[in-house]
Formats: sequence, C-alpha cells, structure tokens
Amino acid sequence: MPKSSRRAFAAQSLAAVIGGATATLGHAAPAARQTRLPLLRPKRLQPGDTLGLIAPSHAFFEREPFALAIESLQALGFKVKEGQHLRARYGQFAGSDAQRAADVNAFFADDSVAGILALRGGSGCNRIVDKLDYGLIRAKPKFFGGFSDLTSLTNAMQAQTGLITFHSPMASSEWNEYSLSSFRAVVMEAQAALLRNPPPERGDNLIAKQDRIWTLRGGRARGPLVGGNLSVLASLAGSAYFPDCRGAVLFLEDVNEPIYKLDSCLSTLRLAGALDQLAGVALGAFSKCEPGEGYGSLTLDEVFDDFFVKPLKIPVYRGASFGHIRRKMTLPVGAVVEIDADAGSLQLLEAAVL
Repeated sequence: MPKSSRRAFAAQSLAAVIGGATATLGHAAPAARQTRLPLLRPKRLQPGDTLGLIAPSHAFFEREPFALAIESLQALGFKVKEGQHLRARYGQFAGSDAQRAADVNAFFADDSVAGILALRGGSGCNRIVDKLDYGLIRAKPKFFGGFSDLTSLTNAMQAQTGLITFHSPMASSEWNEYSLSSFRAVVMEAQAALLRNPPPERGDNLIAKQDRIWTLRGGRARGPLVGGNLSVLASLAGSAYFPDCRGAVLFLEDVNEPIYKLDSCLSTLRLAGALDQLAGVALGAFSKCEPGEGYGSLTLDEVFDDFFVKPLKIPVYRGASFGHIRRKMTLPVGAVVEIDADAGSLQLLEAAVL
C-alpha cells in the first residue's frame, strides 16, 4: 500500500476519532460493539466451486496480470467469475467507491459464488467499509480473502458480522508450495491447522537465515486472531469496524513504511486501548521498513520492545511467514488460536470453515 495513501487514511481516522465524524455520504457510522458476535464459519472451498474475483483497492494497468491471476485460480481448481467492475478505473482505484463496494455486495448475494477473493491490494478499502451490506454478509456467509489493504475489509466484516475472514494470498499473489499448502489446509480441508513457518532455508550458507523465528517473550496464550497490515489497521482505530482486541492474539505486518510511522501507528493502537488486554502478538514480515533520515530512528526491535515486550508481559514472537513476502500462511481472522511464542506457531483450536 503506498505510503502517502496510508498516511492520508491514518489522518482521516484520527480526525474521525477527535471530531466524532460520521461516515461519508451522510450515513451514520454504526456504534462499536461491546461484545463479540457469535462466530460464523463459512463453508470450505472445494475444487469446482466458483470464486468471485474483486478489486476493492488499486487497479491493474495491463491485461497480463488479470490473465495470470485467473489462470492461477483455475489451476487451484476453481471457476472464476469477474466482478462487474473488476477492470474499471477511477484514478488509482479499480472503479469508484460505489462500484467497488457493489462488487463485494453482489458476490455475497450471488448464491452461485462460493467465495470471494481479492485480485490485489494497494489502497482504498477504507473508503468502502461503510458501504458494505453487513446484514447481507451475516445472512449469506462465505469465504472472503485477501491481505495488505484488505485488512480493512477482513476486520470490518469480522467485527460487524462475526464472519471468520481470511488474511490470505490474493489472486495475483505467488502461489508457491508453502502458500498453497497453508491455504488448502485452512480453507479447503477444514483442518485445525498448526500455522508455522516453512523449514528455514540454509542454501549454501553455514546457517539458515531465511524463515527464522525470533522469540521476544516466550509463553503460550489463547484468544481470537485479529490484525493484518499495521498501518491499515491503525486507520480503523476509533471506528465500529475496528476489531475487539480484548483477550485477542494480534498479528501484524507492513511494507514500505519508515520505522517512525510504524511507531506512530502502534501509538494510535495503544491510545485506542487496543493493546492493553491482548493475549499475545505474532509479528510477520516488515518488508522494506527502514530507519528515517535526519536524526535517525528507533530500531524495529526497540519499537516492539516498547509497545509489547516491556509493558504487556505476554507471548510475542517475530518473523512469522505472513506479509509482503513470497511464502505466506493463511490466517483466519476471528478464529480462536493458541500462540506459542517459543515455537513460533499459531494453533487453530478448531477448523475455521465448515
């Protein structure tokens, strides 16, 4: 997700918190829920099912990425139905806010569609969270997946309906053996899967350096899984679409953000009361998140120590295989897991799908 877009969204979110702003287009934002809704498990996906393909964030500018994404889903055994506005354009977005939201709502209403997967991320999902039909989603629960900017939608749907959604590869992602195996286990085979990194790759190095887990504070804990992209999640703070973090296991990742910005996002979450009652934290890839210029910055280790390790005394580990990386696990948002920070794993306590 572009840095400028994320910063704009974060500023908009802060303005909403301070000013008590309502949702756009005159619709009053729903009130934040005081209790979690009962979990809704979507049906597992099976070969032969039809997937609705949507682009709720950025557009693609060439034909080739569309073809490759559709070919990947067909290779997975799915039929593909394109959203009506999948190839639309409005600035950097794949259509207007109304068009992108309409595609999501239409596929939840379409009984021929077994699940919905995003084509790609970018920015813009925050613009449509208040335009989704949550009553429809609750009445017709089905698989919904994506990551990065899709963090807005996966968490909003979970918070507003109880539906387990999925921080998963997108249609245009690389579907390598590890990513595919995790997706199949969680979404297609209804396994109470153990979510852990692939075996570390040593290559011709003396020691393995890739896919390593780093325990920041050991221990185990249980709770519902919430989170996703840190800067996108922070932009939801103070809204009814932000997840209930009480007793939760929080997972976070990000890309192309300076460390001072990540520090600011975590400050937003702390001030919103989202960190105080966490059960545990799993930190994925923070790709290309570098120190700032001028006076320099804290390190990521120092930031994580300040917000998680020192004040919270809960299990925390870093290096989990999710985020903007090649090999990524599929994480069911809302499902109850057991975090083991010493082993660097998340154990589903029951299947996330029916």
